[in-house]
Amino acid sequence: MAQDQEQNWKFAQCFGDKGEVEEVTEADIISAVEFDQTGDYLATGDKGGRVVLFERNETKKSCEYKFYTEFQSHEPEFDYLKSLEIEEKINKIKWVRRTNSAHFLLSTNDKTIKLWKVHERQIKTVQTTNLLPDGTLPAGFTPDYLRLPSVATHDFMVNATTRRVYQNAHTYHINSISLNSDGETYISADDLRINLWNLNISDQSFNIVDIKPANMEELTEVITAAEAHPLHCNLFMYSISKGAIKLADMRQSALCDRYHKVFEEEENPTTRSFFTEIISSISDVRFSLDGRYILSRDYLTLKVWDVNMEKKPVKTINIHDALRNKLCDLYENDCIFDKFECTWSGDGRSVLTGSYHNFFHIYDTAGQLPDITLQADKSAFKAKRIGSKKVGATPKKSAKDMDLNNVDFGKKILHASWHPRENSIAVAATNNLFIFSTL
Repeated sequence: MAQDQEQNWKFAQCFGDKGEVEEVTEADIISAVEFDQTGDYLATGDKGGRVVLFERNETKKSCEYKFYTEFQSHEPEFDYLKSLEIEEKINKIKWVRRTNSAHFLLSTNDKTIKLWKVHERQIKTVQTTNLLPDGTLPAGFTPDYLRLPSVATHDFMVNATTRRVYQNAHTYHINSISLNSDGETYISADDLRINLWNLNISDQSFNIVDIKPANMEELTEVITAAEAHPLHCNLFMYSISKGAIKLADMRQSALCDRYHKVFEEEENPTTRSFFTEIISSISDVRFSLDGRYILSRDYLTLKVWDVNMEKKPVKTINIHDALRNKLCDLYENDCIFDKFECTWSGDGRSVLTGSYHNFFHIYDTAGQLPDITLQADKSAFKAKRIGSKKVGATPKKSAKDMDLNNVDFGKKILHASWHPRENSIAVAATNNLFIFSTL
């Protein structure tokens, strides 16, 4: 049965450039991927500030999507006070839970968060039969031939409009946004502060975490990611560059300087090196859907923490164990600073994270099923296009099978999202969006 589960994963779709010649512009690189709460819609953001939405193709039995709409979310800006260019790159996208027929989603670049409303509007035109195309009455026109104008309806058009702009609250680069379970508030985090916002109020936010020292020379850590608890709107967590995760409770104080719990594994002093602090920095944290477990990703490992057990993780998965001997090379080419995301499956039984050479890994949290390594590669699309039976990537036994001599470190899976109700995943590989499924 485990073998069947392993082989069930197959390539389903690819959006993006599928040509032989790959000329990728910086603006086309996907920087955010997110399913909505139903899984019927999927959003991507890129470094060019664009947001592209896809909707489930109901005519297909498998998990396939079709283009829905695209809009420019952010534009490049320039901060004249600080002589600083602000990139249009989309750092995060979060769907707001739907309350009517319209879709709402938050998108952010380094400084500004925007709330977008996406809705369908039917195109209507007024038709008249009295006037000629040049706007004049026909010759011999009499009142007997007068006709009332009529309204004709056409196809639906998808409109995206900005409803709120949340700005001037972050001095440093925004790395996370997360909606609270109350559906009314959300948190945003930058390197040193976390703010609490009301979705309906754009000109005011509350600072709930501030780790900025009085003297910046004394700065020893920064905030790397933050997420609100899925069930309790008073709880949230944030990770720091020293490898710790802090759980805070907003009921204890207005400024959560004192964390409620801290999840940190004791460091082994015998293995400490120049790279220890870099590779221990947590790049992403996620609550499980029930809020009982925490998933964290650092450069080399994926860890699962029990909220009730702070001392050590219940499971540690070595992702890049083979790279430990290449840390010096990875430091020189800046790959050691790559920030890989992680995500839970909808049922909480599996976890997903990315790697190099467009590989990504799926792990069973209970350890009952074998680890799965798949590759988001254009050959999967070509195989399906020509009708080959070998559709998609062939699962490997483990991440250790990666041939380090042939790894392309320029190809990396940093962003991915798991369908909330099905075994379907969306993976961003440079400028392509791949969808894999067991359906």
